[in-house]
Amino acid sequence: MFMAKTPYVLDDQIGYILRRVTQRHLALFSEAIPEVTTTQFAVLARLAELGPQSQNALGRETAMDAATIKGVVDRLVRQGLLETSPDAADRRRLTVALSEAGRALFEGRIASAVAVSNRTLQPLSAAEQRHFMELLSRLA
Repeated sequence: MFMAKTPYVLDDQIGYILRRVTQRHLALFSEAIPEVTTTQFAVLARLAELGPQSQNALGRETAMDAATIKGVVDRLVRQGLLETSPDAADRRRLTVALSEAGRALFEGRIASAVAVSNRTLQPLSAAEQRHFMELLSRLA
């Protein structure tokens, strides 16, 4: 008995398309903001928004698992962009904060980061951009 196969067309797969869009976005980002990665910039942005956080809370706020946030924080500390200190209430817990250099880098690159987002979405009309972001937010 012959059974028709459901065709799998790579170009029609959401994961493949999202990866291609992400690759394009990462290239635009690294060109505009070469000092840090998108993941590192997300940490700077969250700390600028929320203030000092425990490393675990910061991981949750940036959608990173414990190992990933630890690596990102360690790299940013080595770059002088973050500072860590023992939590006053629980000395086993680290509190992570922006250093002066981290705050300066973040604030100095906000316009570049917004421009990268705009360039990533540039092929879409303004209405399409809003709709696309709404749909992506529902998937996140």
